[in-house]
Amino acid sequence: MARESTRPTSRDVARAAGVSQAAVSLVLGDKWRGRVSEATAERVRQAARALGYRPNLAARNLRLGRTRTVLLVVPALTTEFFAGVYTGAARVAAEHGFGVVLYPSPEGIGPARNPFASAQAALDGVIASSMAADALTAIRGDELPLVMLDSDPEGSPGAATVNLDIADGVRRIADHLLGLGHRSFLHLAADVASWTFEVRARQLAARVGAVPGTSVRTVRSALSFEDARAAVETALGAPGPRPTALVCDDDMLAVGAYKGLRRLGLRVPDDISVTGLDDLALATAVDPELTTVRLDAELFGERGMHALLALLEGRAPEGGDIPVDLVVRGSTAPPGAF
Repeated sequence: MARESTRPTSRDVARAAGVSQAAVSLVLGDKWRGRVSEATAERVRQAARALGYRPNLAARNLRLGRTRTVLLVVPALTTEFFAGVYTGAARVAAEHGFGVVLYPSPEGIGPARNPFASAQAALDGVIASSMAADALTAIRGDELPLVMLDSDPEGSPGAATVNLDIADGVRRIADHLLGLGHRSFLHLAADVASWTFEVRARQLAARVGAVPGTSVRTVRSALSFEDARAAVETALGAPGPRPTALVCDDDMLAVGAYKGLRRLGLRVPDDISVTGLDDLALATAVDPELTTVRLDAELFGERGMHALLALLEGRAPEGGDIPVDLVVRGSTAPPGAF
């Protein structure tokens, strides 16, 4: 009975498979090719599954000099988006015996204090959002295997970048609004020095500017409901021609914009159409529900973790941006349709 309650060892797997412990180590460490046959490797895997064997990661990590811990550096968790990124990254990490430490930059963006006495001693690698890139200097994260999220592939400090296809998302928003007949646009831009927001502005200007008789005016706001409300009230409260479409850099800004529009006595979409970008829970909590671009935050985190694992194993990470989807709801309509 005592033997049945004991955790199975590599020796038990070797005995069940009829091979040496060295062969078990090679197969379960995925270093068997060219050393043992495919049939032997499969026999070892079947024996390990039958016995419920799991490698002793703590002992293995001591031998490898690894902690099997990854740091995920993100802006302060003001929306559920980065919670989704963490969920996706942690799920893939757990499948490979890694843990993920979440480190939100306390000021949302910008420098952060070192959460470890020595990042190199405590971590195997870092995944970081470009919105919190300055925090990397404080933790020396750019000296570790580094994957950057939402970052310029040509100018990133990371060994790899993982991006959502934000440019395509903004093109879809612009095409949707242009197709409805809108020609006068107000862009509520996030007042954040980040590549991902630069892409939004660049793509909106290019797509709308390609159509004759159009205009785009830009106002900036910090990523908060109240700042967005104030920015919209200031931009639209003055006399003069009013835009018929308000394009917001993310859903949080759009919800703040709703408040500003209501204070001005403007109706969505009767007087002005509004779009966001993210497809947070907020997008369906407002009335009318928000037309926006769905970003798969969990897949984003998964791809980030897969890219870091590839770097740690000396492989090339998967390329290509993650596709996004336009979700049309009640906040957009043709100008003057009501």
